[in-house]
Amino acid sequence: MEIPIEVSNRHVHLSNEDLEKLFGRNYELRKLRELSQPGQFAAEEKIKLISNGKELDARVLGSVRKKTQAEISRTDARFFGLNPPVKDSGDLENSEKIILAGPKGKIELKEGLIIARRHLHISDKEAKKFNIKDKDIVSIDAGNIIFNNVLVRAGKEHKLALHLDCDEGNAARIDKTGIGYIRFK
Repeated sequence: MEIPIEVSNRHVHLSNEDLEKLFGRNYELRKLRELSQPGQFAAEEKIKLISNGKELDARVLGSVRKKTQAEISRTDARFFGLNPPVKDSGDLENSEKIILAGPKGKIELKEGLIIARRHLHISDKEAKKFNIKDKDIVSIDAGNIIFNNVLVRAGKEHKLALHLDCDEGNAARIDKTGIGYIRFK
């Protein structure tokens, strides 16, 4: 079965509290486009990521979350002179600090900057077909490269897609989307 591959650029997920600090009271994100995972979207809004006197633009993704996090690539981390850990989305303990700047204010995250671990979204029904489950580790053959240590994120509402960051996409010669296959030993 073909696995859709999606490459994502640097982005941020904001808590409601931080959304208001950056964009103003009672602010609501404006949807630019739907993302493949149900309920998620790219917002029109962007913010600045700031560290060591350098800054990069980052897209805000919706909907709001409980905790704010920023996801960048290893290349972005080198640009900033930082070394954020590779972590699962939402696992922010012992992650890197970063400043976020929006049109109405700035916030300093004491932790929250990560390089997102490559992961496979898959519905529970599809996972059962592949005989895999949530939190399993698999390998994905993307044609000219094999991605090992891919975290499985199975759930009722998940839609099949391998998520890579820009550096991984570049290594696989995939700009935005591609196709891969789960490798079985």
